Amino acid sequence: MGSKKEEVRRKHIRLHMEGALTARDKVGVQDFVLLDAYTSESAFLENLRKRFRENLIYTYIGTLLVSVNPYQELGIYTSSQMELYQGVNFFELPPHVYAIADNAYRMMCSELNNHFILISGESGAGKTEASKKILQYLAVTCPMTESLQIARDRLLLSIPVLEAFGNAKTLRNDNSSRFGKYMDIQFDFQGVPVGGHIISYLIEKSRVVYQNHGERNFHIFYQLLAGGKSERLASLGLERDPQLYKFLSQGHCARESPSNDRSDWETVYSAFSVIGFTEADLENLFGIIASVLHLGNICFKGDKQGCASIPDTHEIKWIAKLLGVCPAVLLEALTHRKIEAKTEEVICPLTVELSVYARDAMAKAVYGRTFTWLVNKINSSLVNKDFTQKTVIGLLDIYGFEVFDKNGFEQFCINYCNEKLQQLLIERTLKAEQAEYESEGIEWEPVQYFNNKIICDLVEERHRGIISILDEECIRPGPATDLSFLEKLEEKVGKHAHFQTRKLAGPKGRKRIGWLEFCLLHYAGEVTYCTKGFLEKNNDLLYRHLKEVLCSSKNSILRECFLVAELENRKRPPTVGTQFKNSLSSLLEILISKEPSYIRCIKPNERKEPSKFDDFLISHQIKYLGLMEHLRVRRAGFAYRRKYEHFLQRYKSLCPDTWPHWHGPPGEGVERLIKYIGYQPQDYKLGKTKIFIRFPRTLFATEDAFEFSKHQLVSRIQATYKGCLGRREYVRKRQAATKLEAHWRGVLARKEIKRRKWAVQIIRRFIKGFINRDKPLCPDNEEFLLLVRKNYILNLRYHVPKNVLDKSWLRPPGILENASNLLRRMCTRNLVRKYCRGISAERKAMMQQKAVTSGLFRGKKEGYAESLSQPFASSRLDEGKINPKVLQLLGSEKIQYGVPVIKYDRKGFKARQRQLLLTLRSAYLVEFSKIKQKMEYSALRGVSTSSLRDGILVIHVSPADKQQKGDTILQCEHIFEVATKLAMLIKREHVVRVVQGSLQFCVSPGREGTIVFETGEEDQVYKDKNGQLRVVSAGKKT
Repeated sequence: MGSKKEEVRRKHIRLHMEGALTARDKVGVQDFVLLDAYTSESAFLENLRKRFRENLIYTYIGTLLVSVNPYQELGIYTSSQMELYQGVNFFELPPHVYAIADNAYRMMCSELNNHFILISGESGAGKTEASKKILQYLAVTCPMTESLQIARDRLLLSIPVLEAFGNAKTLRNDNSSRFGKYMDIQFDFQGVPVGGHIISYLIEKSRVVYQNHGERNFHIFYQLLAGGKSERLASLGLERDPQLYKFLSQGHCARESPSNDRSDWETVYSAFSVIGFTEADLENLFGIIASVLHLGNICFKGDKQGCASIPDTHEIKWIAKLLGVCPAVLLEALTHRKIEAKTEEVICPLTVELSVYARDAMAKAVYGRTFTWLVNKINSSLVNKDFTQKTVIGLLDIYGFEVFDKNGFEQFCINYCNEKLQQLLIERTLKAEQAEYESEGIEWEPVQYFNNKIICDLVEERHRGIISILDEECIRPGPATDLSFLEKLEEKVGKHAHFQTRKLAGPKGRKRIGWLEFCLLHYAGEVTYCTKGFLEKNNDLLYRHLKEVLCSSKNSILRECFLVAELENRKRPPTVGTQFKNSLSSLLEILISKEPSYIRCIKPNERKEPSKFDDFLISHQIKYLGLMEHLRVRRAGFAYRRKYEHFLQRYKSLCPDTWPHWHGPPGEGVERLIKYIGYQPQDYKLGKTKIFIRFPRTLFATEDAFEFSKHQLVSRIQATYKGCLGRREYVRKRQAATKLEAHWRGVLARKEIKRRKWAVQIIRRFIKGFINRDKPLCPDNEEFLLLVRKNYILNLRYHVPKNVLDKSWLRPPGILENASNLLRRMCTRNLVRKYCRGISAERKAMMQQKAVTSGLFRGKKEGYAESLSQPFASSRLDEGKINPKVLQLLGSEKIQYGVPVIKYDRKGFKARQRQLLLTLRSAYLVEFSKIKQKMEYSALRGVSTSSLRDGILVIHVSPADKQQKGDTILQCEHIFEVATKLAMLIKREHVVRVVQGSLQFCVSPGREGTIVFETGEEDQVYKDKNGQLRVVSAGKKT
C-alpha cells in the first residue's frame, strides 16, 4: 500500500516538473545564464523588457548585475530592504545592488581579501546612483562605533562635493559624471569602515571653456551663484545671473534649475565643514572658481599688426585680486609669450587666437589642478591613522563605451579604457570559471571568445601604438597638424586589421569615414574618430609665462597646484594620452589584485521617461557593454552550479529518502535525490563539493517541483498542527465553560432572589400609596404621589399644544389641578409670545387692516366671512401699469394704494374703466394719462356701500367743495380692501356706511339720485325705467 502511494507521489512530482511557473513567463528569468536561447540577442532583450515592465530593474548574468535606470522612485531602497539582504546567500533573494554590496562585504570579511565593484554604463544609465546606494548600504549595515562615525560621514559627504566639481548637465543626463572615479573603502579586521581613498581619472577640462547647446558647465559654478551669500559674491566680484558669464551661457540653459542649485549648494557647503575644510581653504577655493568665471569674460582686441590687447582690464583686476598675482604681469602673460633661447628670453606678442587659447588653457589648467587638489584634500580627511593592515572594497564608477555622431579625443580615451576593462572582465571570468571546474574535477572545455588584446595593443603598444604615434607628432619639430597625425597613422598602423581610414577603406567604407577621421574596430563594434583637436588636447600645454604667474600666486591652493619646481624642470611634461595610459595601467594593477564584482548600467530611453523601453537604444548598449559576450563565456559548459549542502537543503523535500533529514554525506544525498527526481546523465555533473546543471530547464523543472512539494508539505503540516491546536483548545474551553456555567448559575439565582424581594417591597409601598392617595402628603403616599407627578409630567410633554388655536390639554389627576392650570397658562403665554414674535411688519399691518375691516363690515355686509381668508395686497396696480405722466402729475405725492375700478356716470350711469389711486391726502380717478377727478379726504362726507354682495362704492363729497360736481359711484372687485384702505387714509370715525335697500347720492348741487340694491339670479347693474341705478346681486355663493 505504501509503495503505491510513493509511486503516485513520484509521478506527481515528475508531471509538475514538466510545467513552468506562470510568473516566470510573465517577468522573465532573474539570471540571464538561465535563458535557453542564451546566444540570441532578441531573447536577451525580451527578458530585459519583461522585467522592466514589472519594475524589476535588476537581473544577473552569473555574479554580474545588469541595472536598468527606471527614472522613477520604486521604493526598493528602504532600510527594511537593506535588512532583508544583510547576510543572505547571493542567489536566495531577487537581484539587487544590495546583494552585490553584501556579497562583496561578506566575502571580504570571511576571506580577508580585497574586493572591487566595477560600475559602468552610458551617461544617464545610473552609475553614480548605483555607487551611492552601495555606499549607503555599507554605511547602514556595517558595524559602527561613535569614534568612526566621522569617517563614515566624511565618506558619504565626499560624494556631493565631488559631484559639484566633477559633474555637469549634458544632453543625456542632468547629473553626468565628467570624470572617472575609483574609491577605496577601508575596513578593519571587524568589518568596520575606518577610512577611504579616492583616485580620479581624466576630468573633462574642455567643459570649463566650452559647452554644447543644451548642456551646462560643472555644477559648482551655478551652485555658488544661486546659493552663495550676497556678501560672498560681492567679495568675489560676481553677480547672481549666470547669463553674464561666457563660460556658463554657451549652452543656453544656465537658469534651468536655480532652486536645485540653491539646495545643492547648502548640501555641499555643509559637507565642506564635515570633511575638514577651513574658512581659509574655502575662501581660496571660491576665489579660484570666481577667477575662472572672470577669465571667461576677458575680451581680446587685435591691433593693426595683429597683436592682441585687452581694452577693459576690469576682469584682470578681479582675477589678480582673487589669485593674489600682479595685474600687470597677468595682463602681459595673457597677451605675450616668453620664449627662452640658450642665454636669453624673448617676449613675443600673441595674436587674438593665441591669446584666447592661452586664456582657455589657463582656465582649464587652474580648474583641473584644483580638482586634483580637492580630491587629495578629501583623501587627507579620509586617511586612517591606524597603520595596521586593512581590507578594502573598491568602487570604480567609470564612463561606459561612448559612440556619438562626432567622436573626439575624449571618446578615444574612454573607449580605450573600456577595451582594457572588457579584457580584464573576460579574462577574470574565464579564469574564475576554469579554476572552479578544475577544483571540482570537471573537465574544462576551452571557450572561443573575442580576445581584444589586439585592439589594446593597437592603442597602447610602445613606439607603434596610436598613443605613441600621437606623442611623436606632438613633440616633433615642424608644423604638426591633425592631418599629418592621420597620415602618420596610415603609415605606421595602416595594415592593422582593426584600423581603417578613408584612404585605406574600400569603396563602401569610404562613404562613412571623413578625410580627417579614422575607424577602430572595437570589441563592441566600429567607432569612427575625428582627429580634429587630437594634438591640441593631447598636448594640453600651458605657456611658461602663465605658469610663472600662477607659481607666484598668493592663493595657497594654487601654490600647492603649481610648484616652482615645475619651472626648473626643463623636461616636457607627459602628454594627456600618456598620463591616461599610465593611470589606467596603475588602475588595472589595483583591480587585478582584488576580487571583482560587476554592475552594468543601462539607459532605457533618451528622454528620461519612466516605463519607456527603447529597443534600439538598449540593444546598442547591450552590444557596447559586452553583455552577450560575457553571457556566452559564463554559459559555456554548465548554466548552474551549487554546493551540495545548499542544493540538498533546498530540494530535500522532493525525495522521501532525504526528507526530513539526511544523515549521510551531502554528495550521496544529492545523488540519491536527483536519481529519484529523474535527472538524465547528460543534464548534470557531480563535482567534489558542487553539483553542475547544464540546462536551465532542468533547474526550472526542479524549482517548480519544489514549489509543488512545498505547498503539499505546508498543507499537511498545517492540517496536523491545526488539528492538534483545535483539540487542545476544545478541551480547555469545555472545562472553562463548565466551571463558568456553575458559577454563573449561582450568581443569577442570587440576583433573582434579591430582585424579587425588592419588587415585593416596592409593590407593597405603592399599593399603600394608592389607598392613601387622597390624603395630605405623608410617608404612606409620598412615593406614589411622586410617581403620579412624574408620569403626568412625562406624559404631558407628548400632549403640549402646538399652536394658539389648539385648546387640547392632558387631563391632570386631582392632586395636580393647580399645577396643571399654571402650566397651561405658561404654555399659552409662550405660544402667544412665539406667535407674536413670528409676525412680520407687513403681516401685522395687514392684520390691523383686517381688524378695521371687521369693525366696518362684520355682520353688516354679505361676503365678509369669505373675505377673511383672502389677504389684503399693498396695491392692486403695479407701478408699470400706471402711466408715467400721471406719476409726474402727482409730483411728490406717494401712491399708497391703487386698484382698477368701473365708474358710473351720475346721469346716464354709463360704465367707464378707471384707476383709483389713493395717496396720503387725496383720492384720484385716472383715465390713461389724465387725472379725471381729485378728491381730497378733508372734503369727503363719507363712503357708502350696500349690505349685499355687489362691489358698489359711493364716495360722498361735500357740497361746499365747488370743484366737485357730485358724488362718485364706483364698482370694484375688492370692495372690502378698498373701503378699508380708504377709511384708514381718511382717518375719521364712522366714515363708511353700510346701507340696505337703497342709497341716495348727489347727482349735482341741489339734485339727488337713487341707487336701488336687490338680489337676483345673476349680478346686474343697469338704469331702470324710473331713471334709478339698479344693482342686482346674486344669492350667496357656495
